[in-house]
Amino acid sequence: MNSFDTHIPSRGQYIGELELRYSLWLQPGKLRLLSYLNRGTAGGYTDAVALPLNSPSYPDITLTRRVRNNPGAAINIEQAINDQLGVFSRASIGGGQTEKLGWTDCDASVSLGAVLKGAAWGRPDDWIGVGGVVDALSPEARSYFAAGGLGILIGDGQLNYRREKILEAFYAYAVNSYVTASLDYQFITNPAYNADRGPVSIFAGRLHAEF
Repeated sequence: MNSFDTHIPSRGQYIGELELRYSLWLQPGKLRLLSYLNRGTAGGYTDAVALPLNSPSYPDITLTRRVRNNPGAAINIEQAINDQLGVFSRASIGGGQTEKLGWTDCDASVSLGAVLKGAAWGRPDDWIGVGGVVDALSPEARSYFAAGGLGILIGDGQLNYRREKILEAFYAYAVNSYVTASLDYQFITNPAYNADRGPVSIFAGRLHAEF
């Protein structure tokens, strides 16, 4: 998996996106529809679980790798409530049959959030935001990880499956017209889809300069 596949365009990632812009209650909004197909050398969850139990490193998904397709789709909505407040939501679903070729181990996700500008407290260039997301695995992926399988980011030998839930909040402070400093907090329950893990708190800081 660390070697570059040069069979282009027969293998790769193919993406189609449609963006619609509209006005609702005199406020702008966006609707994005996305579909994709990943085609490449990947292992299958069901095939890995079906390997003999005495296979080395069972269930070793690398033993099942061949050219496979992994389709998916997403819908994203952004809507301004007024000139200070906006809301957003996104839902996505993937094929859930193959190991992931990039990003993270997730087969379905739903998110919702809002962002507010700081004019109400005298900081018109500041932003405060809050959002939540619920991630899930397909039944095939759950069986694989419960059997001790390893993914891109998860896999610890067992799985007491629950949906992963994340709540995030941030504040972006405009130092001046060029620099913004942000503080971010995330609270995660059932990290890596395991009810035996967490909850976890993550704190982060970010400094953005733009000239």
